[in-house]
Amino acid sequence: MLLALGFLTPAAAQQPGEMSFFVTSAGPGQGADLGGLAGADAHCQRLAQAAGAGGHSWRAYLSTQGAGAVHARDRIGRGPWRNRSGVVIAQSVADLHSAANALTKQTALTEAGAVVNGRGDTPNTHDILTGSQPDGTAFPAGEDRTCRNWTSSTEGAAMVGHSDRIGLRDDAESVSWNTSHPSRGCSAPALQASGGAGLFYCFAVD
Repeated sequence: MLLALGFLTPAAAQQPGEMSFFVTSAGPGQGADLGGLAGADAHCQRLAQAAGAGGHSWRAYLSTQGAGAVHARDRIGRGPWRNRSGVVIAQSVADLHSAANALTKQTALTEAGAVVNGRGDTPNTHDILTGSQPDGTAFPAGEDRTCRNWTSSTEGAAMVGHSDRIGLRDDAESVSWNTSHPSRGCSAPALQASGGAGLFYCFAVD
């Protein structure tokens, strides 16, 4: 019996290296100034490395605006993506941006496998930086939705999603994982004011 249990346990356990999606457990520490896309990607890589999943190439789910705008959906590989517990949160880019994705408070885990605080928790940190429209594409140039392409910790605003899929109402925006509302600013206090902590989604592209 013990031998049988010993044989089954490794097969049932999710290995950290198999993780291909997570929500950052913390931001780089400067509000929405992530050091641009390169800085955000490096932060994903560092957190993944510390969690035992550094064998993948990691990218932040973030869009930019203006000349050479980048779409978040084009940065994250093909899928499927699994969280730290082994749950597949989406099979493909199309699946991720459809109602069929499996992102919830219980599945949008950090790299350590922790649940991100949501509405009703203290503090609420469910506002996740994306700078993206519902289909994962960039906003047009003009009104800032990326805190100056992730280089500002003062002026501007960033589009955020709700990792717990819960908001003040039960409409599409309130329950969106990537396009709920703009932040109140780009500083850490401004992000905190609406329920954020400068967190963002990370995906393995390989």
